Amino acid sequence: MRQDLPDAVFTVPDGDAGTAVTVALSGGLDSTVLLHRLAAQPSIRRRGLRALHVHHGLQPEADAWAAHCATICASLDVPLAVREVTVARDSGLGLEAAARAARRTAFAEVLGEGEVLALAHHQDDQAETFLLRALRASGPEGLAAMRPWRRFAAGWMWRPLLDQPRARIHAWARTNGLSWIDDPANADPAHDRTLLRQRVLPLLRARWPTADAAFARSAALCADAADLLAVRDTEVLDALRSHGVASDGPDDAESPVPSTDPLPIQSLRALAPAERARALRAWTANHSLPPLPASAFDAIDRLLDARGDGDAAYRWAGALIRAWRGELHAIPLAPSMPADWTVEWDGRRPLALPGGGSLSLEGADAFDHPLRAHARRGGERMRLPGRDHSHALKHLLQDAGIPPWQRARMPLLSDADGRLLAAGDNLLAAPLHDWLETRDARLRWRDLA
Repeated sequence: MRQDLPDAVFTVPDGDAGTAVTVALSGGLDSTVLLHRLAAQPSIRRRGLRALHVHHGLQPEADAWAAHCATICASLDVPLAVREVTVARDSGLGLEAAARAARRTAFAEVLGEGEVLALAHHQDDQAETFLLRALRASGPEGLAAMRPWRRFAAGWMWRPLLDQPRARIHAWARTNGLSWIDDPANADPAHDRTLLRQRVLPLLRARWPTADAAFARSAALCADAADLLAVRDTEVLDALRSHGVASDGPDDAESPVPSTDPLPIQSLRALAPAERARALRAWTANHSLPPLPASAFDAIDRLLDARGDGDAAYRWAGALIRAWRGELHAIPLAPSMPADWTVEWDGRRPLALPGGGSLSLEGADAFDHPLRAHARRGGERMRLPGRDHSHALKHLLQDAGIPPWQRARMPLLSDADGRLLAAGDNLLAAPLHDWLETRDARLRWRDLA
């Protein structure tokens, strides 16, 4: 086994990469070696090198680990930031996945525009990830496992050690007299990855000594295939979006944030099942929604075949797909406006709304008299500009094509006499419309849930 880790491995790829490099430093073997090797590269030093330690607080030794990382960084003259995180133990993800999610959030928060985050994953990690994804029946995207270089948050994620076996990294650390932390969680066979590392992969290597390299190569081939398929997925989505549509349905009790990128149901039906599944995966990924599980597609196909809109929807991991007016909408779920919510608002400052978002008056200092902001309660009526009579708000919202989930989150404005003046910024009663128009002002509703 070669014990060298050549300098070429630690050269940041050319292209759009920014200057500073941040090493995710746990204090373990792999990240300790990565920091030492990057610190020895003049080109990396010139870019600006720093380290980030995420303090999970899950082990009694967590404070000692942070101190150990500080000692390493001081010896290398590398600035260190320690970010404490709270791991959600009740997230349903499991402790390992919840810790990983907290870590990634911390990484994203500290990474500046165009900066590079260096992670110490190696070839053995890649083999484990490939096997775990295969056991979860993943397709090409999942089996591609970890990419050596990709976009992340405001910058880039870089894994320079991904082609290096762990044995080579360990040998280099021993040869150079490094010290590191051994996390006891990495030896707990209750974790799937640890079980593979301690029991499954040793058996495979005994029969096939190059098993890790073979799995890593398969992951790279899957990455190539996934990249080619992604081009086709984009073409399919673009073709779907070029078909526009427009039947209305009843309000939902649940209220997601409205989708701005619906897909036409008739065109989706025309796709072959495999092509439709890929398009739906790419579409939800574009909305930054959780990956669709394998069980999703039969349920979504039933949505496509349903007659009328109704209340049918597919829900998963805090998100929802809903058929409405001949289109499919993908939406993160958010709570409806509380029925008893009401507050006086003069328009001087943006009004924060329950569940996120705001209502603001732009182009005028304040209303002549304070208005009452409140939730929909049913039975409201409004007289629109140019009309002699008022109409039921429910019918106005339907006629205006406001999706049911948006209606349930929509703030209303009424005057002191109880007359309805606005529904979000979508519908304005004649008095408020005229008042805004004479001042060249506008009402703006931002739903940021």
